[in-house]
Amino acid sequence: MAQGNHSEVMEFILLGFTNLPGLLFVVFLLIYVTTLVGNLGMIILIGTDSQLHVPMYLLLSNLSFLDICYSSSVTPKLLSGLLAERNTISFNGCITQFYFYAVFGTTEAIFLAVMAYDRYVAICEPLRYLSVMSPRVCVQLVAGSYVAGTLNALVHAGALFQLSFCGPNVVNHFYCEIPPLLLLSCSDTRINEMVMVTSIGFIITTSALAIFVSYACILLAIWNIRSVGGRQKAFSTCTSHLMAVALFYGSAAFLYLYPLSNHSEDQRKTASLFYTVVTPMLNPFIYSLRNKEVKDALRRATKKFLSGVFP
Repeated sequence: MAQGNHSEVMEFILLGFTNLPGLLFVVFLLIYVTTLVGNLGMIILIGTDSQLHVPMYLLLSNLSFLDICYSSSVTPKLLSGLLAERNTISFNGCITQFYFYAVFGTTEAIFLAVMAYDRYVAICEPLRYLSVMSPRVCVQLVAGSYVAGTLNALVHAGALFQLSFCGPNVVNHFYCEIPPLLLLSCSDTRINEMVMVTSIGFIITTSALAIFVSYACILLAIWNIRSVGGRQKAFSTCTSHLMAVALFYGSAAFLYLYPLSNHSEDQRKTASLFYTVVTPMLNPFIYSLRNKEVKDALRRATKKFLSGVFP
């Protein structure tokens, strides 16, 4: 624990979910396993199929990696807490969990905007796609997302270390998160709240704006498709993407962009479930398995596997 913050609290108790812990454990375990299998499967499929070695799918594999890391920063502790009589986490462990959660969560928020830009270039500027989304540009966009996520997490984790926690130490949440921690601090948290709303508000606003502008241009381009079936399929794909984005950014905005007293902690926990547990499971199905090239690659991989098992 940091020496300069004079905290008496050495550990926190994560209250989590107290109703039907056995049932919730099974449900969340199934969701987590689906998240790992779905996203890891996409990484392996894209990595082993040479026909998918193009910018779009390399970005998708990075999204799957982010989803695995993002979900894994929260869900294992959630599962262990459902089985434990007293779900505790040390002060340093709490800040560490928040740090990694913030790194991968912020990176994914920015990365979704990068993927929307990639789709815009591919559909609206197809002849320039390979030059605009060159390997060098893709690496820069991916690296920039991680750098921004890391810097944002460092700012908030450092600000939390400056607070004093004198008790109580019961966090009404299933992981370490800024709003419920600020409620427990005996320090003045106005600066923390201002930094939280400003930085996260900027990230959510700019990323969401980039996504919706990109998809607005994409939808206008789709409208000119002569084939009614092709137009409907493209609209369906874009709609599913936008629904996933709205779920991710909407729950994040609910958590961070309103005063702490506006929502009960039970409401915050419910929103956090969509933000941290549900969307990492849905992303590989929404962004990948609805794609014809991915389906074809999956068929090729399945056929190759079966021919090896049953020659």
